[in-house]
Amino acid sequence: MTGREKDHKGRDGAKRDVFEYALLRVVPRIERGEQINAGVVVYCQAQSYVTARVHLDENRLLALDPAADVAGVRAALYAVEGVCAGGDRAGQAACDDAGRRFRWLIAPRSTVVQPGPVHTGLTVDAERESERLLDLLVR
Repeated sequence: MTGREKDHKGRDGAKRDVFEYALLRVVPRIERGEQINAGVVVYCQAQSYVTARVHLDENRLLALDPAADVAGVRAALYAVEGVCAGGDRAGQAACDDAGRRFRWLIAPRSTVVQPGPVHTGLTVDAERESERLLDLLVR
């Protein structure tokens, strides 16, 4: 282990890996800047893990914009899930590694579905972390 690498262990002694995450925000009317959280993208390099978990609260979306394209927003959110999943659902990103797919997904955009800033943390289980973040920040 080099001087830069650290062995992160929790109180229980379990090794914790660094992970990154960004919220997926829905901004139905860009000019107004109002938004709702609709998902989270989680990446953990040490576990070669990237995923998106989404949950769209249609009532909250329609409260911001009664004319919002709910089906279009859902399609955009599912597309993010597809890129994370890799394979045929990832389109051009199918051959990219998990880190590259994550970086592509968190790049700033001025579309209805936008990534928020990237945050970091430590986790033993990145998959469980993605569900925890979805419950905490989205649902």
